[in-house]
Amino acid sequence: MKYRNLGTTNEKLSAIGLGCMGMSFAYGPSDEKESIATLERALDLGVNFWDTADMYGNGANEELIAKVLVPNRDKVFIATKFGFRFKDGKAGPSGTANTYFDGSPTWIKIAVENSLRRLRVDTIDLYYAHRIDPNIPVEDTVGAMAELVKEGKVRYLGLSEASPESIIKANAVHPIAALQSEYSLLTRDVEKEILQTVRHLGISLVPYSPLARGLFSNALDLHSLAADDFRRTLPRNQGEHAVNNAQLVSEFALLAKDKRCSPIQLALAWVLAQGDDIIPIPGTKKRKYLEENVGAIELQLSNTDLAAIDAILQKYPNIGARYSEGAMALVNN
Repeated sequence: MKYRNLGTTNEKLSAIGLGCMGMSFAYGPSDEKESIATLERALDLGVNFWDTADMYGNGANEELIAKVLVPNRDKVFIATKFGFRFKDGKAGPSGTANTYFDGSPTWIKIAVENSLRRLRVDTIDLYYAHRIDPNIPVEDTVGAMAELVKEGKVRYLGLSEASPESIIKANAVHPIAALQSEYSLLTRDVEKEILQTVRHLGISLVPYSPLARGLFSNALDLHSLAADDFRRTLPRNQGEHAVNNAQLVSEFALLAKDKRCSPIQLALAWVLAQGDDIIPIPGTKKRKYLEENVGAIELQLSNTDLAAIDAILQKYPNIGARYSEGAMALVNN
């Protein structure tokens, strides 16, 4: 395993982390036995950066992780998030009418206690605001988060899907260690201004969905997914966008074959190549995919490789939006 620094701290995080959402939420049925085996395999591989959130399964994901986290606390840098709440108390995909966002200081105090209890730890290593609440000044949200640091309940603070303006305002209240945003070959919004902003401030970028939610496996079959799988509803998997993306990943897979790696590994290697301050957290709930993901760390891309990837992307531009309109309203605020 190779390790990268978290922001300006000296925390050494595995160059590829583990997104745990799918173990309990949004990606079809759960398999606790295989999920726990995947978490244990992550420890074997040196993957010490695990990511969850209180909304994943309405707390179920944090409780699941705790079963492996607690006996291995010194081996894991645990990150969780707060803010999304369910109107009827039942978990549903983010961005649906069932969810709303609450970044209030009042809710933060409640949310952190809930996460600490479910994770069964005394301190959360990295605590993110899951989005920026458009109804509350980001300074107020981060001010309340900073109090948690003073109380010893949280070590470092993070933001997710924040605009450059919000990042700057937040960092002026308390140092921000990480920005978690979607970033992949198909989602490159952060390259416009956000990446420049976090680099100027010494903040790590933590890309989620670096494989475009499984598209780059070149094996995503929507018809085989569970009826409640989140990916069925995404614009990229509909109509002309689905046709475009199938052609894109098929050609991308041929390039990966030439490189003697899987398309998943090539896609992750591209993200890793964008800078040592970038720590992707591909999600999986199976050991075989975790092992495949970790293999990307050894893959070196030349300028020729990068140019060939860009050529494929330019050939198939009709990729579609990454979220529904409702979910996009909470992105980059």
